[in-house]
Amino acid sequence: MSSDLSVVNIHTPSSSFAIVHSLTSDSLQSLLDTLSRKAHTDYHGERVGPGWLKYEWNGTVWNLDDDSDYTIFKWRQKSASESSLGHTPTLHLHNPKQPLPVPSSYRNPSFYLFRENGPTASSIRSPSRLGARSVKSGKSSRRKSQLQEDDDDGIPKFKKEFEKFHSENGVRTILGSIGPVKDVRMLLKNGYRHVYISRKFALKHGFIPADAAPGHYGYSGLVNIGKWPLTVGRTKTLHSVYLSEESHFDVVLGRSFMEMRQIKTDPTDPTDIVCLDTGEKIDCELVILKDGKGEIVTVT
Repeated sequence: MSSDLSVVNIHTPSSSFAIVHSLTSDSLQSLLDTLSRKAHTDYHGERVGPGWLKYEWNGTVWNLDDDSDYTIFKWRQKSASESSLGHTPTLHLHNPKQPLPVPSSYRNPSFYLFRENGPTASSIRSPSRLGARSVKSGKSSRRKSQLQEDDDDGIPKFKKEFEKFHSENGVRTILGSIGPVKDVRMLLKNGYRHVYISRKFALKHGFIPADAAPGHYGYSGLVNIGKWPLTVGRTKTLHSVYLSEESHFDVVLGRSFMEMRQIKTDPTDPTDIVCLDTGEKIDCELVILKDGKGEIVTVT
């Protein structure tokens, strides 16, 4: 950084401030100490540590948890300062154990999760709609027809087609733990109501007795097999779990999980998933299922 006084901007869910910190001479531990001592903050008295800090780079949010992350962060900030005069490093800070402010309370618009997404679809379409009325041609008629289709529910046709493509050709999956079983690939689907585990998975890991007979544990209907801890990211939550005959995934996370963790998805990027209860960005993999004939299997 070119200035004598090295400053880092800090945005929390409810406030913004700046601290003196040198990326060339100060360590990550020094940064955490400075933030922990900061007075008059919504986290005053708590120790800032791994999971609290994030930053943006090339349109993606990155964690700043350890010395390796800090080394990469410094290199990226140096690169940014060389290409942009007056660049100031910026961090987003939030205690992952605390919920985010509810919509009815003040939310800091500079915090990365609370920014506006930009112009609405209707404001973008308005000039084109006027043009379609003023030019009478086959092309403009087709455009007008497309706009009318868009206007039915306010969603542009291209966006509908994009979402339809991904819903038919891929499903969101994330890694997590359920009960004692770690690193389980889980289907994230709001078309389901609860959290479900497959019969095969339940038998293998002892969620139901090995001698479960027909007429029990789901053969005669949906059966609740109790509450089990579910860990996704760094956060553990407790959910009622139901037995499922789903054969494609061991665990299915439905609306009960998505509502508890306040899952935020991006319709233009199916792999972009954020848990708004903690601000965690969850790694997501889009999985395409095919049967023995190579035909795509749609999970409904």
